Amino acid sequence: MWIDGIMIKIFSGYKQYYTTNLKLAIPLIISQAGQVVVSLVDNIMVGRVGTAALAASSFANNIFIIILVFGIGFSFATTPVVGKAMGSGDVRNAVIWFHHGFRVNMFMGVLLVLFAFVVSLFMPYMGQPEDVVELGVPYFLVISVSIIPFLYFATFKQFAEGLSNTRIAMVITVAGNLVNIVFNYLFIFGKAGFPEMGLLGAGIGTLTARVFMAVAFAVAYRKLVLFERFRKIHSDIKFSLGKAVQLMRLGAPIGIQFIIEVFAFSMGGIMMGWLGEKSLAAHQIVLTMASLTYMMSSGLASATTIRVSTLRGQGRMDALKYSAFASIHIVILFMLFTALLFVVLRNYIPLIFISDAEVINIAAGLFVIVAFFQVFDGLQVVVVGILRGMEDVVFPMVVIGVAYLLVAIPAGYIMSFVYELGPAGIWYGYLSGLAIVGLVLLFRFRKLHLRYAMTQT
Repeated sequence: MWIDGIMIKIFSGYKQYYTTNLKLAIPLIISQAGQVVVSLVDNIMVGRVGTAALAASSFANNIFIIILVFGIGFSFATTPVVGKAMGSGDVRNAVIWFHHGFRVNMFMGVLLVLFAFVVSLFMPYMGQPEDVVELGVPYFLVISVSIIPFLYFATFKQFAEGLSNTRIAMVITVAGNLVNIVFNYLFIFGKAGFPEMGLLGAGIGTLTARVFMAVAFAVAYRKLVLFERFRKIHSDIKFSLGKAVQLMRLGAPIGIQFIIEVFAFSMGGIMMGWLGEKSLAAHQIVLTMASLTYMMSSGLASATTIRVSTLRGQGRMDALKYSAFASIHIVILFMLFTALLFVVLRNYIPLIFISDAEVINIAAGLFVIVAFFQVFDGLQVVVVGILRGMEDVVFPMVVIGVAYLLVAIPAGYIMSFVYELGPAGIWYGYLSGLAIVGLVLLFRFRKLHLRYAMTQT
């Protein structure tokens, strides 16, 4: 009983931080989970077209996401610097970061689209089935164009989140998701007079939705009272190459960090393709569901970045520590719960996507591994968010690079093809990499916090 009393006393000290973090995180979770729900709906719709279309969607998205997430990670640099500026009460400096973030993000968006078109030329030589390539390349080209409007939207989103406002982005994202679903349905199946375009129609729906989201946030920025004082300052800001470079130095490691993570999962998708079309389809089902729970962790991580950067700007290092560990407690509890669901429902979840018995059997086996994977996945993404709020981005990039490129991918290949564990081997590799990242970066945070606290005493 005395142990229970001690535990209650310890965790009661976190109560206000649980509440604050969740209030900030819930709109982010809804926004990010909504994007995965759209991906889920896309896969369900595309799965109705056929196994080849679902496999082609997986192939194209495994490559595209590597390019997109670099831009997303690059745009993430705006949030911690704006949050720190607002925490210290420097409104003008917050607008300066937004102004420069907008310019560098748009420049990066154009570069990424051009790069994607070059990558498309090499897709036929990546060892995939001919029908998968034939369907996947046009789809890939269309969704690549959507990078520019998406980063336009993301710039506004990161600025608003740096102001601790997460609701506007949530509303626009949810609306954009609805636009995506509607236009996917119209173009994939040729409804209401639209041409039946199959997988390519899904790409056009995605592009349409991202243009809508960019326009909607631009209108919100110009019309809402919330942004009025920032608009007035914005017109007086002059471009500084030094500020732009400083922002790029913060954004580039975040983008690289994102790209390494996604590259590892994309390589897993490519290796699944080597195992066959059914393994690739099963992998896409499991990855889609794991991505759904990951979005909760990612939303919480983004909220923690905002809180940590704001508290750091205020110089409240004790509150920073409590806020950070409150998010860690929340994410571990949530991931344990979803792990249980994946195990219990492993034979039923695949039925949502496809009726192929072999694909269902493969996916069910993978869900057991993903149950363990979940806990470390949640831990690592939240701790990365904490460190990002402290503007520590290079060390996490290095750790993630080592864990994924030198551990996860090689281990997955060896277990899958040398020890002949098949699709399960690739996910065992993921699990090993995530465990290393989560534990090492947790120790990193404790060390950095102690260092910051000592400098203030």
